[in-house]
Amino acid sequence: MGPQIEYIHENIKRSSFEDQFFKSDVLFEDHLLVWLISGETKIIQADHTYVFGAGDTLLFPRHLLATVLSYPKDGLPHQSVSMHVTAGRLKDYYQKNEAKGGAGTVSGLAFKTFDQHPLLKSCLASLVPYFELKEKLPETIASLKIEEAIHILRAIEPGIDQLLANFAEPGKIDLADFMERNYMFNMPMEKFGYLTGRSLTTFKRDFRKAFHTTPQKWLTQKRLELAHYQIREKNRKPSEVYLETGFENLSHFGFAFRKQFGYAPTERIRKAKV
Repeated sequence: MGPQIEYIHENIKRSSFEDQFFKSDVLFEDHLLVWLISGETKIIQADHTYVFGAGDTLLFPRHLLATVLSYPKDGLPHQSVSMHVTAGRLKDYYQKNEAKGGAGTVSGLAFKTFDQHPLLKSCLASLVPYFELKEKLPETIASLKIEEAIHILRAIEPGIDQLLANFAEPGKIDLADFMERNYMFNMPMEKFGYLTGRSLTTFKRDFRKAFHTTPQKWLTQKRLELAHYQIREKNRKPSEVYLETGFENLSHFGFAFRKQFGYAPTERIRKAKV
């Protein structure tokens, strides 16, 4: 069962779930500001994994590609409050407020963490009582809260305008380099194409030129190789790595692993291939 999501406004929501974990491979169309109320969140981005807990505040930039694993903890559900900061709203904001410095780049983005900064924490925590409303939050109040969050981000993070005031779409980039860094994310091919500045047709054509195979075959091979390394060299359990390496189902992962390497991922001694 996925998380229960409550919207008090189209750009403000609260998520909660009590299952063992919830995984999502995400590509954010808007900047997303998140305050973790309880539980634990693991963020996997290329070669780095980060863990955050209750009280932490995170900003996910738009066009960010990441795997997010969320867990209940200490007997409490995983719960968070999130605010979408859309390009349209930011364009309106910067028409009234001058951006400091130039615009940054779209590619190579990473999320930002503000730990438990009191200004951001109080801003997002103040949204919690609004979820008791029987009606939607009035647009005027929602706009004030989102604008407050933007003001706070600019106050506590020098140079944030290079991110928030950047409205460019991804341009055409080196496909092979991008895929080698991001193959573990289980995204539709259209999304991979979008992030490399290509249509789906052009993406598939350029992919075959670069790798001499189809995207799906190559992705499966790379994900299995990464899982194999984590299990055999890092001594990790299959249940710990299958989600992080782009698989959605443990039994399907086990089947694919055995087919590729000739033995089950749970076996400690490698068997010779027949």
